[in-house]
Amino acid sequence: MAAKRALVILAKGAEEMETVIPTDVLRRAGIKVTLAGLAGPEPVQCSRDVVICPDTSLEKAMAEGPYDVVVLPGGNLGAQNLAESAAVKLVLQAQMDRKGLIAAICAGPTALKAHGIAFGSKVTTHPLAKDKMMEGGHYVYSEARVERDGNVITSRGPGTSFEFALFIVEALLSADAASAVKAPLVLKD
Repeated sequence: MAAKRALVILAKGAEEMETVIPTDVLRRAGIKVTLAGLAGPEPVQCSRDVVICPDTSLEKAMAEGPYDVVVLPGGNLGAQNLAESAAVKLVLQAQMDRKGLIAAICAGPTALKAHGIAFGSKVTTHPLAKDKMMEGGHYVYSEARVERDGNVITSRGPGTSFEFALFIVEALLSADAASAVKAPLVLKD
């Protein structure tokens, strides 16, 4: 069986932990992760001034799809950049059309709303993004740390990044695979 594949879209202003932790945890699980720069393959300045080098541009990554999961990190500016991108809309719509997983964390789910993705789904966001997410009544809000509704996985923020990532591993592989990755991380239960 071919390895599962994940696309993590990195936009300027993305939240560092919500980008790096899912990328790292998915790779530890043997999932082939492509970290794609929204604006190209150049290094990206994140929300706390950490600079992350993407593997490739989103344009090139799109040509190498499809992916088993598309991951949208948060960060206010990062989520806004994702929300304003026509390319992100294409990726998300294609993912929905093929019933692939979409995972968004913190303010990342607001990009789903901006692109009209998964209306009617139960979602969670960072508490400060809740009002923006709920405007218009397109979603059902959850206070869960990680929420899954169909093929959409959402999570709250930097402090839920490990749970979010392990939830994706479980969704793509199995609970056993998630447990095997979690054990050496020495996470608090």
